[in-house]
Amino acid sequence: MIKEQPLTAARNGNGVKPSKRLAYATSRESTPANIAPSYGHFIGGAFVPSSSGETFETTNPATGEVLSRVATGTPEDVDRAVAAARKAYEKYWQPLSPARRAAYVYRIARAISERSRELAVLETLDNGKPIKESRDFDVPMSSAHFFYYAGWADKLDYAGFGPDPRPLGVAGQVIPWNFPLMMAAWKLAPALAAGNTCVLKPASTTPLSALLLAEIVQQADLPPGVVNVLTGAGSVAGAALVAHPGIDKVAFTGSTEIGKDLQRALAGTGKHLTLELGGKAANIVFDDAPLDQAIEGIVNGIFFNQGEVCCAGSRLLVQESIADLVVEKLKRRLGTLRVGDPLDKNTDLGAINNAAQLEKIQELAEAGEAEGAVRWSPKCVLPSHGYWFPPTVFTNVSPAHRIAREEIFGPVLSVLTFRTPEEAVAKANNTTYGLSAGVWTEKGSRILWMAGQLRAGVVWANSFNRFDPTSPFGGYRESGFGREGGRPGLAAYLDV
Repeated sequence: MIKEQPLTAARNGNGVKPSKRLAYATSRESTPANIAPSYGHFIGGAFVPSSSGETFETTNPATGEVLSRVATGTPEDVDRAVAAARKAYEKYWQPLSPARRAAYVYRIARAISERSRELAVLETLDNGKPIKESRDFDVPMSSAHFFYYAGWADKLDYAGFGPDPRPLGVAGQVIPWNFPLMMAAWKLAPALAAGNTCVLKPASTTPLSALLLAEIVQQADLPPGVVNVLTGAGSVAGAALVAHPGIDKVAFTGSTEIGKDLQRALAGTGKHLTLELGGKAANIVFDDAPLDQAIEGIVNGIFFNQGEVCCAGSRLLVQESIADLVVEKLKRRLGTLRVGDPLDKNTDLGAINNAAQLEKIQELAEAGEAEGAVRWSPKCVLPSHGYWFPPTVFTNVSPAHRIAREEIFGPVLSVLTFRTPEEAVAKANNTTYGLSAGVWTEKGSRILWMAGQLRAGVVWANSFNRFDPTSPFGGYRESGFGREGGRPGLAAYLDV
């Protein structure tokens, strides 16, 4: 049923006066998340309190509601977790036959699939993303990674890594808040399949899905200490984890600034390191592109997960002859996006994850206006509680503008134009990052030429944000190094 209803003013809005519009009747996800009042660390196969006894709140970014209290990690907790992982590696996991390890990893995959709705609701509550994204992307992709790497565990001798490839030992893994469950799967699945044990540190604003994953590890009956989950601040628990002498491998996904700090800190330590950092992807549309398909790809490229995606297509490069038409079509499409309750299955854009990120988005958007770009958002009024930002498009953008250079990590698109393929390549490569890009054209030869010229780890052809467990993902330059996914993602956890 569709009905017309008035919309009221909201905090963090875009200055649009209350108006009337067609509103879809809600279809709210009713699956309970079963959140406990408090959680400890998961160390040695059991949930234990912090050594300090301290906890912190994790909240719903869409409402401000406190969801649970979670243990605050300390260096002493890191010591306990690393010791448990080392004991498990030497006593249980490394001596285990590859076929048995495969069976355990497969159990985790099955359990994620069986508890998929619960995980999806929990992820949406803790992160703020729309339930249809958690349900249809994050959770299925997480289980798919465990299924995929379960198949690799007993085939390492035949994977081209040389004779008798060995695990590295204990992996310290630090993941961000934008895809909490999926980033945990990207880290844990290949590490376990390769024979390593793990200490996982989720982001402090989104610890709950990692803790539910710890319950799943218990459910799968993994030996104690094979997987440990440590919660708390990155500056304390995360820093202590990556610096711990008992860690053999560090895998980090997060900001470029912290990635650089890690690289400096670990230089000369002998620890293996992979970094998946920020991006400023170009989505390039030529005049022969299938425009309606391209518009959907543009929207998916920047507004999926509220733009809180390291490979988001935040720079739209359009061939000059069709620029006005593309912008017109894009604005029309943005007018149909629904912003609001993330648990509503009709919602397209959910809440920004945290207050600090919202402030960063607002500051960069204001800088775009101050530097002369033209800002536009569809008429929408945002909820009165939580952290919200409307879908936003900037035109008249110069490559020198901050919004064209800095990673915004929000639902903000900068539109630039080009005349020739060579100019498109030059503008796309005019960045310190090198994670992803998209090319829209009907000419296969042009796609292949562009892919060879673009300095990006992933180039999508007539699509954007397409992922598969078999396909490696990663970047160059300030987007990091190393690959996750596929056979290269497995090699990152082997001594080859």
